[in-house]
Amino acid sequence: MPRRTATLLAATLTLMTLVFVMALTPSPYAEMSPGPTVNTLGEHGGEPVLQIEGRKTYPTTGNLNMTTVRVTGSDYRMSFLEAFTGWVSGNDAVVPHDTLYPDDRSAEEVDQENAEEFTASQESAKVAALKELDIPVQSWVNVATVVGDSPAEGRLHAGDEIVAVDGQKVNAPADVAGLVTKHEPGEDTTFTVIPAKRVEAAKKAGRRPSGGEQDVTITTMKAPDDPKRAMVGIQAGSDHAFPFEIDIKLADVGGPSAGLMFSLGIVDKLTEEDLTGGKFIAGTGTIDDDGNVGPIGGVELKTIGAREQGAEYFLTPKANCKSAARDTPDGLTLVEVSTIDDALGALEDIRSGDTDALKTCAKS
Repeated sequence: MPRRTATLLAATLTLMTLVFVMALTPSPYAEMSPGPTVNTLGEHGGEPVLQIEGRKTYPTTGNLNMTTVRVTGSDYRMSFLEAFTGWVSGNDAVVPHDTLYPDDRSAEEVDQENAEEFTASQESAKVAALKELDIPVQSWVNVATVVGDSPAEGRLHAGDEIVAVDGQKVNAPADVAGLVTKHEPGEDTTFTVIPAKRVEAAKKAGRRPSGGEQDVTITTMKAPDDPKRAMVGIQAGSDHAFPFEIDIKLADVGGPSAGLMFSLGIVDKLTEEDLTGGKFIAGTGTIDDDGNVGPIGGVELKTIGAREQGAEYFLTPKANCKSAARDTPDGLTLVEVSTIDDALGALEDIRSGDTDALKTCAKS
């Protein structure tokens, strides 16, 4: 066999071997890709995404789509060949596996955190929407989560209303930490709470819980990140009672990034004006109780998914505008928003045809 032919054959076999090895060898990477989009004004799984009872609703048209990112599972390890293919595809993002699934947390803990964030975002979306419409919402401070193996475990429970700490009334979640950290680790602190079961009964009746307060004394511990700081092992949050029922029916979605689009969908269903004017609008962004829109991850992938589904406009959190504008899908206009008011103003411009008035990411 001629030397040149033998050399080419050896090189080919070597390359084939390398490709075979790359196809089988697990890599330390995971993949993110454009996920499904869901019209908050429409149906999903055969039932309306937004279900409102006890209040008059109005017909809607067009789309207000929330967007998602699809990720590889926690137990799935991409091969190096798959990772390389993802890198060059342009529509996917290959990231270190521990970015999505940190080594110090199990997959179940990550899923639980995403589910809790999604639930919290739904609540904030409802609050922001009703505040925008000047519909009263009753709110209070509660125990959002209890840390395992902490002094609070078994003493306080998720859903308990926190009325006071050491006899001082709390008005916001931050008040709780401020009062607890006045103590030295090892000192006792007393929580005045209304038990979660009583709170849930009041919420179902559409009113703020009252009565049934209990004092719970807890010995503080040292904070893991600062041995001089006292903690009891809870995260305080906010809970609400709504004057009518609003259910968001959407399973298999996690994280807080759909908050803005849920809020806009609720406003649209509760107002006579058709907010979209029949246009296909998608978007993303967290939202807090006061209607402030926050940044999210994977915005570039979400814009791709939105455009593939037919979106013409994409409501983009201000902090995400720069990265989203680097590679905007053809035919999609990125609209910068910082609040629910910004988003509603943009919808007004879109349905009226005054798109030159839009504050786009390209102009920011």
